[in-house]
Amino acid sequence: MPALLPAIPTARAAGAADTAASPADIPASARAVPLSSVRLLPSVYADAVQANQAYLLRLSADRFLHNYHRFAGLPTKGAIYGGWESDTIAGEGLGHYLSALSLMYAQTGTPALKPRIHYIVAELARVQQAQGDGYVAGFMRKRKDGTVVDGKQIFPEIMRGEIRSAGFDLNGCWVPLYNWHKVFAGLFDAQTYAGNDRALQVAVGLGGYIDKVFAALNDEQVQQVLACEHGGINESFAELYARTRDPRWLALAQRLYHNKVLVPLTQGRDELANLHSNTQIPKLIGLARLHELTGRHSDAEAVNFFWQRVTRHHSYVIGGNGDREYFSAPDSIAAHITEQTCEACCSYNMLKMTRHLYSWAPDAAYFDYYERTHLNHILAHQNPRTGMFTYMTPLMSGVAREFSSEDNDFWCCVLSGMESHAKHGDSIYWENGDTLFVNLYIPSTVEWKAAAAKLELNTGYPFEGDIDLKVRHLAGRRPFTLALRIPAWAGKYTLLVNGKPHAGSTSKGYAIIRRRWRAGDTVRLSLPLELRLEAAAGNDHVVALLRGPMVLAADLGAASQPFSGLAPALVGADILGAFSEQDKGRAVYRSVGTGRPGDMKFAPFFSQYERRAAVYFNAYTEAEWAQSEVAFRKEEARLKDLAARSVDVMHLGEMQPERDHDLQSDISYPVTYRGRTGRDARTGGYFSFRLKCTDGPLTLQASYWGEERNRDFYILVDGERIARVKLDANHAGAFFDEEYAVPERLTRGKTGVVVRFEPEPGHTAGPVFGVRLFTQKLISS
Repeated sequence: MPALLPAIPTARAAGAADTAASPADIPASARAVPLSSVRLLPSVYADAVQANQAYLLRLSADRFLHNYHRFAGLPTKGAIYGGWESDTIAGEGLGHYLSALSLMYAQTGTPALKPRIHYIVAELARVQQAQGDGYVAGFMRKRKDGTVVDGKQIFPEIMRGEIRSAGFDLNGCWVPLYNWHKVFAGLFDAQTYAGNDRALQVAVGLGGYIDKVFAALNDEQVQQVLACEHGGINESFAELYARTRDPRWLALAQRLYHNKVLVPLTQGRDELANLHSNTQIPKLIGLARLHELTGRHSDAEAVNFFWQRVTRHHSYVIGGNGDREYFSAPDSIAAHITEQTCEACCSYNMLKMTRHLYSWAPDAAYFDYYERTHLNHILAHQNPRTGMFTYMTPLMSGVAREFSSEDNDFWCCVLSGMESHAKHGDSIYWENGDTLFVNLYIPSTVEWKAAAAKLELNTGYPFEGDIDLKVRHLAGRRPFTLALRIPAWAGKYTLLVNGKPHAGSTSKGYAIIRRRWRAGDTVRLSLPLELRLEAAAGNDHVVALLRGPMVLAADLGAASQPFSGLAPALVGADILGAFSEQDKGRAVYRSVGTGRPGDMKFAPFFSQYERRAAVYFNAYTEAEWAQSEVAFRKEEARLKDLAARSVDVMHLGEMQPERDHDLQSDISYPVTYRGRTGRDARTGGYFSFRLKCTDGPLTLQASYWGEERNRDFYILVDGERIARVKLDANHAGAFFDEEYAVPERLTRGKTGVVVRFEPEPGHTAGPVFGVRLFTQKLISS
């Protein structure tokens, strides 16, 4: 992304007084106008809210409550949902659902939502009473014998110091503290947006149970527990302190400080490469909340530094981050344009973090990032026709978005999606004293209580550049300030007040209008929506096309049809000048003479829900294309052939692929090296997983780092050894692949096989950086 972002601002200390704006400046801090004061007018954002509300009303609270009732010894009232809700992370969905209902109630005021909120809180209070010790949860625990039981069983073990934490698993339970963070958030949102004070009582009871668990641990043991993904559990206790002012919760929030990740950030070190993105972001949001409560500057510095690094050095053109959920090295986006980019939860959380930072020191550049991500990633993450959500938003050319099912997935990104699309009005308007900031140009009305005014924003933006703001209601004449965000990409703009040119003043990316207003006054801001190219970090020859805030993508055909072409490229001396406008109102363009293998239609990326798209393009002059075309096509063909021959692929060391392939292991650890994740098994251990298979000759391919030494292990397929592998600096300075023939008798008539890696006694198996199962080669090399 270009350098459009603010310098690190000085965060406002806790309790600092708000300051009024002068005609030439803006306030030093801001707060969002309450969501309940904003109503959306017809737009793509309102469509997303409507589709999401319909989905929320189709869902069943009792099905989300299934495990809560069951483990408390109460009768269940609905069958448990499928997908993740039937896995050991069960129960997370309820917290998100409660938040989504509460946010949606504030956003729309729909009466049918509020009874559901109160019902869920009442049922959680009943569960808590039945448990008798404050405990409330729906997550489960998988024992070593494979049986699945109540997740509550892990906590007596943990309190005794028996802590087995490995990334996403804590004593056989999938991320229980992360799960609780979502439950706390749902309870807090029920209180904030639906006025349910009983929700806070449930949160206090649950906090008491968790506090007893951590009170039994020393500081080293706390860090062991925090090695497992824990979401923003520090934020949960910071917020509990903010609502109760009980210092017990502040002390616990500060103790839940993950040293391994947070200390380097506080010291200004970017060590994010190979870290799981969404595991880290909520920890920083927790630090932001702690800073607001305590004024501790080191917390603000860590949040600022993290945000600056992620948005400037680790983000794609649509604002998302992560390849297969992990950060790569800084400024290496061009090398990570894959089918597994941009987990939606990461953007959901980065937008939350942006709101904190903006509130401390308003600067329009924060909302340049916010708008980019909100428009191009969050909107792309929901299919408004069905109300379903993506997990990843793929940026590899020709890869279709995969959307969730109605009631049999409930991935984390489905659940955060329920929230994201319940609150599209929450960041349009911000305020301080008699200044109203307008940060997002989304058609809406706002009841601005500070000025006893009602304003209406109408626009076709981002498809059109004219933005109209009208004072609908105001008693008499009243002085106040409007601060309108001027995006950094906009260049020249025009501003009219009551139809006449207005110069105004500017500060921190805002056009400032200070005057005595009256009902009927109008403002028109006109922004130029010009095409531009933006290079991907790491390679100036890899570019994306934007128009104003909107990423445009080439339409490569219907998602229902396979994509068999090569990734397209753009070639010419003036690529940008060769685009022809086809439909200005829908932002549709066409390349003219520059597309390879042919010219393409470009349309807004977010809107291509059911299309295959290309976002990034290799860009060449004619001379460069002539030199590279042969190699380009050969590499594309190789990758296409590789994908076509793969019966199944296993990304070792990564959370979701390992769960999807039923990874089993003992004395085995995930590893990351040189941007690649993998897994090893130490002496006496093993790891295994299930791969899909077909009849016929198959080849198993495993990837290794070429400088491993003294590795000696076996590869087994359905219990039979097919290879013995010895690694001893076989390929210095590079990763390499080895292929192993799989006897046809081991796959004949089967749809899947178990692949197992086990070390020779006294040695280590791997690390293995990925496994593929191939059919015979389809094309020659």
